[in-house]
Amino acid sequence: MLLPVVAVLGGLVLLTWSADRFVFGASAFARSVGVSALLVGLTIVAFGTSAPEIVVSVLATLQGNPGLAVGNAIGSNIANIGLVLAMAALVAPLAIGRGLVRRELPILMVVSLAVLFLLLDGELGRLEGGILIAGLLLVTAWVIHIARRAQALDPAEAPEEVRGMVEAIPATTSTGRALAWLSLGLALLIASSQLVVWGAVGIAEQLDISDLVIGLTIVAIGTSLPELATSLVAAFRREAGLAIGNVIGSNLFNLLAVLAVPALIAPLAIEPEVLVRDYPVMLGMTAALFVFALARGSQLRRWQGGLLLAVFAGYLVHLGMTATA
Repeated sequence: MLLPVVAVLGGLVLLTWSADRFVFGASAFARSVGVSALLVGLTIVAFGTSAPEIVVSVLATLQGNPGLAVGNAIGSNIANIGLVLAMAALVAPLAIGRGLVRRELPILMVVSLAVLFLLLDGELGRLEGGILIAGLLLVTAWVIHIARRAQALDPAEAPEEVRGMVEAIPATTSTGRALAWLSLGLALLIASSQLVVWGAVGIAEQLDISDLVIGLTIVAIGTSLPELATSLVAAFRREAGLAIGNVIGSNLFNLLAVLAVPALIAPLAIEPEVLVRDYPVMLGMTAALFVFALARGSQLRRWQGGLLLAVFAGYLVHLGMTATA
């Protein structure tokens, strides 16, 4: 049991670092060839926060553990709202911008309901995976179009969450150094994901619980740590837009990419528990966030963060008491 636990913990640490280096290299390379900072932020940096979940899910699918892939995607969304955003709100109340209320949150709700519809037949096949990828491309193109039209690609005038992405981009890095970090980050991303998957499957087998539950808990929380760190720092700095935008963007990528990419490799069987236990929790938390955002003042208050955290803790307890292989 000790070796799988060490593999998961070590893999998660290396996964977080390698994802950061991968994003650094990709962003620096894009900047070195003349791509605008805002465009890089809205694409490469936004995608990079979900890179660990994507690679872990792909490797889990290739190795015959689809439950781990599904649990990782859905569990990460639950953790992003019930842990990441809740903790940030407890640090400081988070003001929710009008753009998030009018655009990003409604899109997240629509995508969440659409994915539920695709999962109802108990399988996510290549056709459904292709539909989700098409949705990802459409959402990304739409966000870029809005940013270009409203801000004329001027990062200084962009919303907080976009400025946060831009600030993460290295200003001057040689093309050779950027490619070196990109290659190293990708190699370590794959290696560390393999460690996480191997350790997670080993823990599931030794504890006699399903890989779905391991994906929903250990792997999902572990791969959400970068979002937690980013959102807590943003909350301490009173940059609410960055904290909330980080979570909404990550959840969209999890549904449209982390679920979709493995499905393109091999159809994912959706266990009944996902539809009656896990997805309703994710959908309920997303709806609660939407309702909180629509309330007068458009602010996520400390008591609301505490409520979300309590629901998340109760969900984990329920999983621990009822979920077995």
